[in-house]
Amino acid sequence: MNKTFFLKGIKDGIPIGLGYFAVAFSLGIAAANAGLSAIESFLSALLLNASAGQSAGYTAIKEQIPYLEIIIVTIVANARYILMSFALSQKINPKEKTLHRMMLGFYLTDEFFGLAISQDSYCNPFYIYGAICFASPCWALGILFGTIMGNILPANIVSCLSVALYAMFLAIFIPPAKKDKAVALLVTISFIASFALYKFTSISSSATTIILTIIISSLGALLFPRGDAYEE
Repeated sequence: MNKTFFLKGIKDGIPIGLGYFAVAFSLGIAAANAGLSAIESFLSALLLNASAGQSAGYTAIKEQIPYLEIIIVTIVANARYILMSFALSQKINPKEKTLHRMMLGFYLTDEFFGLAISQDSYCNPFYIYGAICFASPCWALGILFGTIMGNILPANIVSCLSVALYAMFLAIFIPPAKKDKAVALLVTISFIASFALYKFTSISSSATTIILTIIISSLGALLFPRGDAYEE
């Protein structure tokens, strides 16, 4: 039975992996701009399965900020996975071993989370393992090739390709912003506040990410709480 779930996971992970490769290429360009070698960026992709966290980390490395700040900005950028882990725990059979829970938590991404919660009953860990086995190497390879190209292409070409990274983040938050006015308002505020801090202060972009994420997300929770009706 585990083999059946594993093979089904590979099949469902193919479109995720192809999308990962395309998106990760732009992150590889960002890694090259930060001064990382192809091997370093490849290992970072294998050990940190998060586009926002990696982007924040590469920016922090480029700015040569202290290690503690790099750790904090990465944690803040990946904070949503804490809540997603709580939700995912409800889809895992209570009888599953701790090792399986730890593995699923380590490889948790938005896409794997979507696959897990879409299951009608408890999610078999081997189903997600199958998706991981195909999609995660695609992510790491995309960053690897992006870094290689970023290190050998002319600077003006690399600068153009770097814009693709911003397109990736636009694709993430525009759909929910169109559906929810509160999200649209908070995103707009974050744009304005980020620009103001960049233009009129000497605060690093990593520190800006930490400050704005905590403040704006807290304001969003206070001003636009989600009740039981929303959850249903």
